[in-house]
Amino acid sequence: MKRIVLGVSAGIAAYKSVLLLRLLREAGHHVDVIPTGNVEHFVGNATWEALSGNPVTANVFDAVDTVNHVRLGQQADLVLVVPATADLMARAAAGLANDLLTGTLLATDAPVVMAPAMHTEMWQHPATVANTAVLRQRGVRVIEPAAGRLTGKDSGPGRLPEPQEIFESIQDLLSEPLLAGRKVLITAGGTREPLDPVRFLGNRSSGRQGVALAAAARDAGAQVTLIATHLEVPPPHGVALVHASSALQLREAVFAHAEGQDVLIMNAAVADFRPAAVHNAKIKKRDEHSAPVIELVRNPDILAELVAARESNPRLPAVIVGFAAETGDEQGSVLDYGRAKLSRKGCELLVVNEVGENLTFGTDSNTVQVLFADGKPAVSAAGGKLDVARVVIQQVAGEINGHTTS
Repeated sequence: MKRIVLGVSAGIAAYKSVLLLRLLREAGHHVDVIPTGNVEHFVGNATWEALSGNPVTANVFDAVDTVNHVRLGQQADLVLVVPATADLMARAAAGLANDLLTGTLLATDAPVVMAPAMHTEMWQHPATVANTAVLRQRGVRVIEPAAGRLTGKDSGPGRLPEPQEIFESIQDLLSEPLLAGRKVLITAGGTREPLDPVRFLGNRSSGRQGVALAAAARDAGAQVTLIATHLEVPPPHGVALVHASSALQLREAVFAHAEGQDVLIMNAAVADFRPAAVHNAKIKKRDEHSAPVIELVRNPDILAELVAARESNPRLPAVIVGFAAETGDEQGSVLDYGRAKLSRKGCELLVVNEVGENLTFGTDSNTVQVLFADGKPAVSAAGGKLDVARVVIQQVAGEINGHTTS
């Protein structure tokens, strides 16, 4: 049984939350309903209390002796906001706590899911788009609204999905955590190979996918250590953080933390090459026409080294996941290169995605294929990077727990 907070913001779709509440209660979960102040114009407290079996209030000053606006968030295993109006999402993105529901959102460490419902123009307004991006970046699961009939004669994206669809979409959060008791080590971001005190060789990785993987693994019950190399996004709460800069520093950090881990996910974009010499002073332009010749040397293959090291060290992770950021060419497709890399590296899973300018790196979405060393059929995932991360973590859990999760 989970302790669930069901937040209901003031929109006409609030009636669907009544049906979701029934589904949650029939599944055996404890549900505390927190309506915002105007929900009573759509559904009254008597309905919420009758179906939840718990007292219901929107007032911060009720049950002050139990510090209600903090207690509910602290005790929750999951917080749902259904429907989430544009106003509620804006206040949550701004970190406001001007009612019981937004106060609870600030006070909880539990996973948060929001199901927006509003008119199309409101959903597509730049402010709502920006607020949605901020919430997702912080780890909130924002369910895409459905397209269909809205209030009055309007129709378009912004309709609240049906309660059964919402209920089914959160089953991973309602069931026992897939990685409960497991230790997961994840690398994220892009390495920088120094050339002089000012310049470096780098890549376009922002670290968004690795951060999403860390959040998904945390939500799946794992104890997560994140080795971060130049993230452009903040790391998720609730994970241990280790910093590295270059490929050599990343290698040192990975080997220092890999023992005792159950899973290693090598998501960081590691430079294949580094300058052979690092200059102590900034390289100067000596005249208008000459340019320095930069000699490169290969960086170590951290993934392959870890796989090989397991033969003599049983304390290294039993499941190692590689990432292949590939581009196709006349010699082969992205998947061709991915399959060859999986065979060459010897890891259990390889996540393959196509990269390029404005493609995967630095964006909020991704499309991947998860390949398996044992020959299982590839699993596809597409959507926001947190959505992709959850699919990858499901496959990792299936591997470490001895069964396939699809």
